[in-house]
Amino acid sequence: MAADQASAIPGGFSPSQTTEPAPLADAPLADAIAASRFNAAAHGLRGIAAFLVLCAHILGGTARHIYASDTAYVAAVKPAWYLGTFGVQLFFIISGFVILPSAIRYKPEEFALRRALRIYPLFFVLSLLFILLNAHTNAYPDINSATAIISGLLFLNLFTGTEQLTPNAWSLSFEVMFYALTCAIVHFGVRHRRRLPAAVAIAAAAIFIAAFPIALYFVAGVVIRILYSRRPGTAAAPRWELASLALMIGFASRGHFEYRWSDFANPVLVPIMLSSWAYFYFAVAPGSLTSRLGRNRFVAYTGTVSYSLYLVHPYVYLGLRKIFAANGLFTEHSAVSVMIFAVPVILLSFAAAHWVNRGLEQWPYRWFFHQQVYRTRKGAPGKTEPMLVERRA
Repeated sequence: MAADQASAIPGGFSPSQTTEPAPLADAPLADAIAASRFNAAAHGLRGIAAFLVLCAHILGGTARHIYASDTAYVAAVKPAWYLGTFGVQLFFIISGFVILPSAIRYKPEEFALRRALRIYPLFFVLSLLFILLNAHTNAYPDINSATAIISGLLFLNLFTGTEQLTPNAWSLSFEVMFYALTCAIVHFGVRHRRRLPAAVAIAAAAIFIAAFPIALYFVAGVVIRILYSRRPGTAAAPRWELASLALMIGFASRGHFEYRWSDFANPVLVPIMLSSWAYFYFAVAPGSLTSRLGRNRFVAYTGTVSYSLYLVHPYVYLGLRKIFAANGLFTEHSAVSVMIFAVPVILLSFAAAHWVNRGLEQWPYRWFFHQQVYRTRKGAPGKTEPMLVERRA
């Protein structure tokens, strides 16, 4: 939904003040992309991706730090562990799909401001918490320096060779680069057709992909968005959707990759990428099985709090892991112990995400723009579903 469709509140920034983008060169396609209608599948998959990462921490964290000597347990959880870590790549596809409309809809200054107010307040508070804890414990000495802290807070750690600060935030550095490059390409190459700046932006994107091949997932999301907008009435194909989903799960469960070019020698990596892109293409089609799942209240809610859940759950997980370990609650019965451990981790992570989402994710955006981040629109009688206005990833 465009910004000027929301009701303004007196004072501050009114949606009626939203800058109007200059006419785009390919107006029909650009208008179709910028319309950015709510996609239940993409919204629900965002929540599923966050939950996958949470499960990866529960299973992989206990396998690495608690039951590392229990070879049977480690072997048993590896497939689910690998699949859970793939939630991050799923996030990147979703980002490519949903961010392109915002880059087209808004001029660069407003696009940047909206992105900043969506992701930075929560990121900054959790990063500050991490900085204080790490200064006290020195658990991660390599990122206890001024260079690491400043580059992390500015999302420049990819270029300084340092780690990101708060857990899971490494992916945000990639997201921010994707935002900047997409905005530049749209502004110079599509909106104004300025060849030299557009060529520079495209070259910068190519260099970034060459340096970090994981960025290909963003590109896939963008391509799927363009295809989706060119053929918005494409019918659902449940058989292809299920087949590609099965392939994605099967391949993603076979390994975790850092996405260096050397990793492409592994025969599993390319099938992981292709099957996930195919699945997402079929998933976002109108009437798909995934879109039906995305309209489930709990799945839709998880999509709404996904960013908060993604960033806040490592603190819940680590705190509870230390409590369980200190009190001898991880027994020799690894499977039972981890299942018991998972219950409070999941419940408290969702509880924390709920309140963090309201206070640090949605409130700053609402306060400044006087708009809801998520709207509701009427669906079936007696039901509502969230309408996505803007998305973090």
